[in-house]
Amino acid sequence: MIDHLLRPADLPTWRQRTSLRLLNMIGWKLRHKPLPGPHGIVVVYPHTSNWDFFVGLLGKWALGLQFRWLAKDSLFKGPMGALMRYWGGIAVDRRAPMGATRSLAQNMLREEWCWVAITPEGTRGYRPHWKSGFYHLAAAADVPLLLVYMDYRTKVLSVAETVRLTGDQDADMAPIAAIYEGKQALHPELAAPIKLAPPHNGPDRRKSA
Repeated sequence: MIDHLLRPADLPTWRQRTSLRLLNMIGWKLRHKPLPGPHGIVVVYPHTSNWDFFVGLLGKWALGLQFRWLAKDSLFKGPMGALMRYWGGIAVDRRAPMGATRSLAQNMLREEWCWVAITPEGTRGYRPHWKSGFYHLAAAADVPLLLVYMDYRTKVLSVAETVRLTGDQDADMAPIAAIYEGKQALHPELAAPIKLAPPHNGPDRRKSA
């Protein structure tokens, strides 16, 4: 038996019930526990396929949660900018990562409700580690992490487990790794090991605008 399993009858609106029925029709189950507060970071792992997007979108509609997401600021220029923001996008200036982190944290906390979804692998291809942006953002805002997974072995989409950071990265990553242990990506060989990238100590080689 799967704990915290949602059924269509548990949901309040026709759209939510229909989304969960569609998710169930393609073989997926949805786990959910209420969020611990109005602000936080959503960590989505593993992410190795475009199919993850469709499964996650049906889950998002079923729960009726307006998760936000990050994208580079150049995508928000011109007429598309308003549409990107309507869809929940938040522009990020990647040329100033630490300044962007502090600004994002402040902007999150100004909003009445704001949970930002991040894929720590940063790509559907293989990486030898996770990008650490999600960790620094959660620490700067002092908000919890919601650990979301899509397990293709059991066909379970879980939006249930949360953790709080202590500032000790090694200690913090241990319970995160424990929650994701055994969760199978669609392409397991592309899933990144659950460890943070080493600190960058060399020259900044990012291109300027």
